[in-house]
Order: sequence, then structure tokens, then C-alpha cells
Amino acid sequence: MKVYLDNCCLQRPLDSRVSTRIVLEAEAVLGILTLLESGRIVLVSSEALLFEIDRTPNSVRQVYALEVLSKARRPVKLDERIEKRAAGLVRLGIKPLDALHLASAEEAHADCFCTCDDKLLKKAQTIARLRTRVVSPVELIEELER
Repeated sequence: MKVYLDNCCLQRPLDSRVSTRIVLEAEAVLGILTLLESGRIVLVSSEALLFEIDRTPNSVRQVYALEVLSKARRPVKLDERIEKRAAGLVRLGIKPLDALHLASAEEAHADCFCTCDDKLLKKAQTIARLRTRVVSPVELIEELER
């Protein structure tokens, strides 16, 4: 299974564990990373994701995310087709950077796009023609462990 983890998902294990939800999502992401290490999933990366991580002000978070992404295959390069698809997703209500991530995941034929962003999860459920399923880390780990 090919999986694209967006930046908020990648960063979740480093978040302050002030709520049950954050704890569950952090553990789910760590479980997903364990499945990556065992070869059960393939991690997808993109130029959009590397751009976002590069803008991360906290160097510890930046290094962590880049280390995780070093386990991915070659990043999906932004091109005109991805930009056109992203523009279409923006017209459907997806934020521009999220749209680039999602379009990149689709271009890579990722099975799942994993995010902790509730607004993105909710909005993605209303879009009928997504080629990649948008899921939370908890949903993904539950599916992978069946």
C-alpha cells in the first residue's frame, strides 16, 4: 500500500500530548512508521511536502520530518498536470498547499493520503472524484492492522 503522510501527520508524534486525540493520532503515526520499516507500506513524498517542511521554523521538527521522508521513494515533482489538478481542488474548497499535496498523492497513485487536519478530512469526503482516499492516522492504522 502506498501512503502519503502530510506534514501535520508527520509532525504529530512530536506534538504535546495534551489530549486523548493527539495521543491516539501520535501512536497511530508511530504504528504507520513501524509498518513502513517492516515493508508493509510504501511512503510517498513530494516537492510540495519538502517545500512545506523546509518552511518549518523548528529545526528539530524539520530534521525529524526529513528523516522520515528519507525512507520514501523519489519525491513526486511538481509539474503542470499536478498544478492543474491542484487548481481544480482549490476550486472545490481545498486550501492551495493541501491541494498540491493531494494532487501529488494522486499523481503517485497513493492509496491513502493521511492527515490530522479535520477541515481537510471533512472537505475531502464531499469530493466525489478523488483518486486517493483521505484518512486520519487512526483510520489508516485500523485498516492496516485488519
